[in-house]
Amino acid sequence: MNTPQRTWYKKFSDAFRGVWLGVRGERSFYVHLAATVVVVLLGVALRVSRLEWCLLALCIITVLVAEMFNSAIERLAKAIDEHHNPRLGDALDVGSAAVLLASIGTCIVGLAVFLFRFGLQIGWWES
Repeated sequence: MNTPQRTWYKKFSDAFRGVWLGVRGERSFYVHLAATVVVVLLGVALRVSRLEWCLLALCIITVLVAEMFNSAIERLAKAIDEHHNPRLGDALDVGSAAVLLASIGTCIVGLAVFLFRFGLQIGWWES
């Protein structure tokens, strides 16, 4: 059976719809977006290097992607079974753990970058 090929426009349109669905109504996503704004403002204020921007951007994207996957798992679990299902609950917990681990790793990288930059600003060490 031949299925029609989706155009690139349709693929991107669906992906952007997915971003909208992932963000809309997800309070934790808004927390991550607020944290992103803080990180960007700190990065500008502390004049982070290009490499540090790349690390921070990679960390931010990792957390947002983990949050999107977690949201997808939540929606899929609700579509499969609206009642308590221990295996679906386990899957939801693993998805939440992925977001938690990505967030912890991002905090560690952010602290390393910002503490180094802050130390340079107040003269703790030389670059």
